[in-house]
Amino acid sequence: MTESGHAARVVLAPDKFKGSLTAAEVAAAVAAGLVDVLPQLETIMLPVADGGDGTVAAALSAGFDEIIVDAVGPTGEPVRAPYALHADRAVVELAAVVGLTGLPEGRFDSLGSSTYGLGLVIADAIRRGAATIVLGLGGSASTDGGSGMVQALGARLLDADGNDLPPGGGNLTRLARLDLSPLRDTLGDTTVIVASDVDNPLLGPNGAAAVFGPQKGADPDEVQRLEQSLRQWSQLVSEATGRNDAERAGAGAAGGAGFAALALLNAEIRPGIELILDLIDFDRRVVGADLVVTGEGSLDQQSLAGKAPIGVARAAAGVRVVAVAGRLQLSPQALREAGISAAYALTDLEPDLDRCIANASSLLHRVGAQIAKEWLD
Repeated sequence: MTESGHAARVVLAPDKFKGSLTAAEVAAAVAAGLVDVLPQLETIMLPVADGGDGTVAAALSAGFDEIIVDAVGPTGEPVRAPYALHADRAVVELAAVVGLTGLPEGRFDSLGSSTYGLGLVIADAIRRGAATIVLGLGGSASTDGGSGMVQALGARLLDADGNDLPPGGGNLTRLARLDLSPLRDTLGDTTVIVASDVDNPLLGPNGAAAVFGPQKGADPDEVQRLEQSLRQWSQLVSEATGRNDAERAGAGAAGGAGFAALALLNAEIRPGIELILDLIDFDRRVVGADLVVTGEGSLDQQSLAGKAPIGVARAAAGVRVVAVAGRLQLSPQALREAGISAAYALTDLEPDLDRCIANASSLLHRVGAQIAKEWLD
């Protein structure tokens, strides 16, 4: 009970603990500890994401329906991919279809992997009546400039002999002509909103190939080839559309999938956490709360650049915010400046990292009880 006599209400809005727990599992573990101390406590579960892995799960937790569709992974293997649908709005997550975790046995294919499967999922959402598609970019296994995505949506990418190019960023050096009319027919009036925190352009030393290619297994020669491929791709797209989107912030997201979304899907790019908070109706659901609990696996300097916990704290509308984390690398002052009153690190309870990860759920349970005693009891 609070001082006013009503049962306390806590909003739990953490991101995932990568490699350990999903955002929903983090929220559930903390909530169990809170309720152990305060059985009458009202808990509102709003797991969040920043546009990458977990974006669809956040939408499902907010009441969207799960749709499973047949698609292909980054190197063409059949996969069953989930997305979220509610009324005429769909939430599609690149990482769930053509992400790094979809590489067979983790083997990179920097030149041949593609976003084709992502386009198949988007096409299914459009067929089911989605007028707005929220597209979470992050965790991509390919550097194809989003070419595979638009091929799956109907665009034809042709070589000098008029043959369709196979998917894969390495093939774009042979691109000679585009036929975009089938893509336009597929899209119709569909609105695409991209959730991404990446502001890299498509090309150059800060572009998709140079910065992200090595993370996807590209050696220096392959990075150079992918840069040439993306330059050829962007030049022909620019000629077809009459504008240059390659230099726009976010064009380099997800191996250049951001570029194709901007240039060919007429997408708007928004910060991932802001978009997800809108999607789950956070502003309305935080009203009347006594405390917000957010968090992620590592609270560090990168978090301050707009990661999920900072976005939650900014949106909390004056409600006190505390955070949970696997490890904490921010000073109390930095946390306060970000709107977070206190943070609880699991490594304070279990310094051994392997045991900490293995026992994250039980440790979060203990942290939840501690939060209840210090902030609500």
